[in-house]
Amino acid sequence: MKLLTASIVVLALFLSCITNSPADPHRSFKKEFLERINEARHRGCNCGTEYMPPAPPLVWNDDLETAAQNHAEDMSGRHYFSHTSRDGRTMSDRVIAAGYTYKGFKSFAVGENIAEGQMSIAEVMDGWLKSPGHCKNLMNPSFKEVGVAQFRLYWVQDFGGREPFTKAEQRLIKSGKVKLIQHSSSKE
Repeated sequence: MKLLTASIVVLALFLSCITNSPADPHRSFKKEFLERINEARHRGCNCGTEYMPPAPPLVWNDDLETAAQNHAEDMSGRHYFSHTSRDGRTMSDRVIAAGYTYKGFKSFAVGENIAEGQMSIAEVMDGWLKSPGHCKNLMNPSFKEVGVAQFRLYWVQDFGGREPFTKAEQRLIKSGKVKLIQHSSSKE
């Protein structure tokens, strides 16, 4: 009986530790960013003098987060601030290398916001929403996914939008009745 009582006490303490453990800071980071981004997209906003109407919510994409993290670390480690990496890679190059590819999709769009020196998610989001170009990226309805990273004082927000082929389009492609032509243009 004492062994059973001791086991129950140990189990209760274990469960208490699990339920009272602090939240995963990475999960909180992602959650807060998505909430702030999607709140702005839900209500619409002025990006400079241009009104951007409400846009569908974004979802988190781990490949975009990886690209953002790699770029933030690279800017910090190499002491620069640019959408173009010191080795000449563009934002498109980085997101594709991180696994966010266009293959199998009929449309592919990417965008990027960067910032340096902000101390919180609220501060960096406020800055991006006050900058017309950054704000337009945040409100762009072509973007469906986002990944954000912070490393030291560098912040990177990578956006992506891919539209899959319909089943009918897939059948036409497989039959050879339709040929795909790849067109690439990178705007940063």
